[in-house]
Amino acid sequence: VFESIGKLGLGLAVAGGVVNSALYNVDAGHRAVIFDRFRGVQDVVVGEGTHFLIPWVQKPIIFDCRSRPRNIPVITGSKDLQNVNITLRILFRPVTAQLPRIFTSIGEDYDERVLPSITTEILKSVVARFDAGELITQRELVSRQVSEDLTERAATFGLILDDVSLTHLTFGKEFTEAVEMKQVAQQEAERARFIVEKAEQQKKAAVISAEGDSKAAELIANSLATAGDGLIELRKLEAAEDIAYQLSRSRNITYLPSGQSVLLQLPQ
Repeated sequence: VFESIGKLGLGLAVAGGVVNSALYNVDAGHRAVIFDRFRGVQDVVVGEGTHFLIPWVQKPIIFDCRSRPRNIPVITGSKDLQNVNITLRILFRPVTAQLPRIFTSIGEDYDERVLPSITTEILKSVVARFDAGELITQRELVSRQVSEDLTERAATFGLILDDVSLTHLTFGKEFTEAVEMKQVAQQEAERARFIVEKAEQQKKAAVISAEGDSKAAELIANSLATAGDGLIELRKLEAAEDIAYQLSRSRNITYLPSGQSVLLQLPQ
């Protein structure tokens, strides 16, 4: 009896191992391609869930079909022969229906084999159409052109690009220094223009002041010619009145009677 039970347990273990080897799981967001030892890669793409296969004959190759990010740095040249350092950020995923072809022609590491090469090719082609200054002022246009060309190029390899963006854009040391010198020169030119405009305004103010003084002198001369010394006497009286008023308000000034040179002590 014990021998029979042992054989039964062994048989169940073997059967369980066979069943387990005949099952495989495809997680959410993933797809599977079946490799058959006798017929090669099957054209059918297996979806999510638990599936059966023939043990030791078939093998599942699991692909992640969710969007994944990748940063690709590229050094290229602009239209005016300036060195440009660009980093491109890509969100990519494979076309589900083309997974058998991707696995057969490229392999499981398709992103390592395809994305760096086509990204470098497209960036060099697009950047070469723009000057260094245009790459800064027309960055949106450059990014859109790169996205369109790269999306079209990636489609030939069975890849979908959900997003393409320029995350980093810098130039060589010489160009950066030239831009800084240009900025300094523009600031100096603005400052010089301000100084010139200020001098022009000061000149106009001096001319207007001189014209006013000339007009005042002319009016005084006409008044003297008309009224004689009366105008001068009037100005003397006005000046004396103003002086007397100012002295009367000062505590340090004391008046003495006419002909007296000693200040008398007055009772409190």
